[in-house]
Amino acid sequence: METLEFIIYPDGRVKETVTGIVGASCAEVTAAIEAQLGTVVAQQNTSEYFAQNNRQTSAEAVAAQTTYSQW
Repeated sequence: METLEFIIYPDGRVKETVTGIVGASCAEVTAAIEAQLGTVVAQQNTSEYFAQNNRQTSAEAVAAQTTYSQW
């Protein structure tokens, strides 16, 4: 499940935490919100940012299967 969490501090700072989005696509999801909030002062990427999406289509799965000869 994709989750965006915002903590707004009394001094106006906003801490944004994104979970459930694998790879750099989280930047696309949050770009419009960050543009409305103001200047991004710091950014810390989580392990999900560096993870790769390992989804395989059925065609890729079939191509990846090993074939054995009948000899």
